[in-house]
Amino acid sequence: MEEIISAILADGTTSEDISGLRIPDTYRAVTIRKDDIGLFEGMASADKDPRKSLHLDEVPVPELGPGEALVAVMASSVNYNSVWTSIFEPLPTFHFLKRYGATSAMAARHDLPYHVIGSDLAGVVLRTGPGVNAWKPGDEVVA
Repeated sequence: MEEIISAILADGTTSEDISGLRIPDTYRAVTIRKDDIGLFEGMASADKDPRKSLHLDEVPVPELGPGEALVAVMASSVNYNSVWTSIFEPLPTFHFLKRYGATSAMAARHDLPYHVIGSDLAGVVLRTGPGVNAWKPGDEVVA
């Protein structure tokens, strides 16, 4: 990971430099776990503490699919989506991910016993999948 950060922060790093970096097998992420869905059962929304369902885990770097980009996240935020996801409201995201996972072999990658939270980021593109033409490795992006 240090090699990626150093390359991103260095002056004059090219797209080819970023493309040549080794991508680690895993990364650190804040997750919720499917096993925790009932954690807040019977509690009022205001009494649910997101800190109880959030976990800092080492997770596998996902396989890159068509139309996707792998981004080194340099900044992210906690927002309403993060809070709702962590207290499993209005519905646990795992139900949607299971239904989506059933649509194709590539989508099945999302039907996991954990879910990496987050919906806002700023970072640098490391790799792009087939069909991605608007971005290339080294591009700074927000999502």
